[in-house]
Amino acid sequence: MTPNNHTVLITGGATGIGFALAKKFHAAGNRVILAGRREDVLRQAAAQLSGCLIAVADVSQETDRARLVREFPDVSILVNNAGVQFTQPFATQTADDIAQEININLTAPAQLTLAFLPILTAQREAAVVNVSSGLAIVPKETCALYCASKAALHSFSQTLRWQLESTPVRVFELMPPMVATPMSQGKGHAHLKISPDELADEFWRDFQRNRYEIMGGKTKLLYWLNRLSNTLAQRVMRKGL
Repeated sequence: MTPNNHTVLITGGATGIGFALAKKFHAAGNRVILAGRREDVLRQAAAQLSGCLIAVADVSQETDRARLVREFPDVSILVNNAGVQFTQPFATQTADDIAQEININLTAPAQLTLAFLPILTAQREAAVVNVSSGLAIVPKETCALYCASKAALHSFSQTLRWQLESTPVRVFELMPPMVATPMSQGKGHAHLKISPDELADEFWRDFQRNRYEIMGGKTKLLYWLNRLSNTLAQRVMRKGL
């Protein structure tokens, strides 16, 4: 995949993993658009990247997705990074909680990709990057719907990759481990987390090499542990390691 001269739209791009990826794309000479719900946070992030654009949008809303397509008809790389996680027993979740996790983590990436596909397939070279999770491999007990939605995004990424093989669009999937972001604050063991910039470094190396499933940090270990023994991998995850 050519790493530069693209227009890159990153959802959830102002903080955490999204902003770390934005810095990589920007440094390589790409035009970067940060999309998110909070204008103040977007502006603060964009101020750190010369020439970076922002788009205030809630990608779970059809009208906002349609507006992104209208406003940015030259996008050649779409990064579906926006996500939400509720860490609580499923029995205590509300109907709104359930809808929000599924809509933001799965429906929105699928719908936004569908909306941009005519633009992407018309490019000489294009990509979709879906940010799923290592929890797509083995779930964690405390966040049932988050794990389920990321597992579904993992499956969607694989299938979409096959369906688009004959087009200019390449489908990448970034599967992070526990990353030190606001989403993971107060969760897990701090010494097991990697920084967003460390994850972005791993992504960038594999992105340039056309490695379509990019397992960051300890996700690789979890993958091989699960291959060796699914029972052991589940036991490790239930302990919260």
